[in-house]
Amino acid sequence: MTAATRVLVLNGPNLGRLGKREPSIYGSATHADLEELCLRTGKELGLDVEVRQTEYEGELVTWIHQACDDQTPVVLNAGALTHYSYALMDAVKMRTAPLVEVHISNIAAREGFRHESVITGAATGIIAGFGFQSYILALRAIAEQVR
Repeated sequence: MTAATRVLVLNGPNLGRLGKREPSIYGSATHADLEELCLRTGKELGLDVEVRQTEYEGELVTWIHQACDDQTPVVLNAGALTHYSYALMDAVKMRTAPLVEVHISNIAAREGFRHESVITGAATGIIAGFGFQSYILALRAIAEQVR
């Protein structure tokens, strides 16, 4: 029996406030609900999923560096950092395994500043607009990539 592939699901600023933050956009489910969904989906796909959330850009960059060093696939929702964090973009450019950018909402259908992602060009791909289902789709994509 082979060990399950480790995957990090990394969430940036304000995602810890899911369920309270703009429920008309993000829904009423919490970050704990999202974590449970990701862990369950990972298990079904034979992935060893770890979910993390931070309010701090530097911590997110450090986690990406660690993933690069360990060749760990990543599902990344950088929150608002998506649109302006060149430090995060530079970290993602160093990736050594698949990295899927995810968004709960359709960023292209929202405020103008959300239309551009500095992360997308360095990611393996992007999934947006499907609510928490975006994470499931990203984990499935990673499972396919690492097989």
